[in-house]
Amino acid sequence: MKDAFGIPQSLLVLGGTSEIGLAVARRLIARRTRTVWLAGRPSPDLDAAAEELRALGGGGGVDVHVVAFDALDPAGHEAALGKVFAEGDVDLVLLAFGVLGDQANDEGDPAAAVRVAQTNYTGAVSAGLVCAGALQHQGHGSLVVLSSVAGERARRTNFIYGSSKAGLDAFAQGLGDALHGTGVQVMVVRPGFVRTKMTAGLPEAPLATTPEAVALAVEQGLRRRAETVWVPGALRHVMSVLRHVPRPLFRRLPL
Repeated sequence: MKDAFGIPQSLLVLGGTSEIGLAVARRLIARRTRTVWLAGRPSPDLDAAAEELRALGGGGGVDVHVVAFDALDPAGHEAALGKVFAEGDVDLVLLAFGVLGDQANDEGDPAAAVRVAQTNYTGAVSAGLVCAGALQHQGHGSLVVLSSVAGERARRTNFIYGSSKAGLDAFAQGLGDALHGTGVQVMVVRPGFVRTKMTAGLPEAPLATTPEAVALAVEQGLRRRAETVWVPGALRHVMSVLRHVPRPLFRRLPL
């Protein structure tokens, strides 16, 4: 259960090597989260992430576990994630996996484009529903979904990624409505450009942010039981304007 300050005692990160996911885990461990599950494809990076988080606990006894999970294997999601919930209640599930893809390449490679969509949307729908059902069964908990401002309006330079995030965002909002009144909270987080390994080498966008800033926004959103969080907050107003720009003009913007 969450403590008196709204901090979850147990955390499941879907996308266990995600820089944003790990930043959230580090922040919550510092605020007394005591059990963390990192779900991802078995790899040295996943094991190293778990070891790093264990070290943060010092003598405080943080239990960090890894569980094999593949976003592209929806048929295996119920069994993989069921192992986590079988060990005890989970206060917070953070859906943090996703791929950016390579727009220039993927436009000419439909199979690669589909892989982006299957990871960011189809895989998230499957995992999200499995976790939502488990949270509802236990009667409490939060599901935090990392969306993106890219899903607010498709841009020429990344419409494959953006369309997958648009689908994810709509799914998460609808899921939140479906779970309203059950004791389960769904919070959609919409970061802008985040400086990570995934975005290294790309031109930096205005109002760029960091994994640590997203982690802070997640914590603050959980405390106030927000349904939607923008990172940074100013993007809410920027996207409100861009959403209504006529398409002929939007096409000419350097986005």
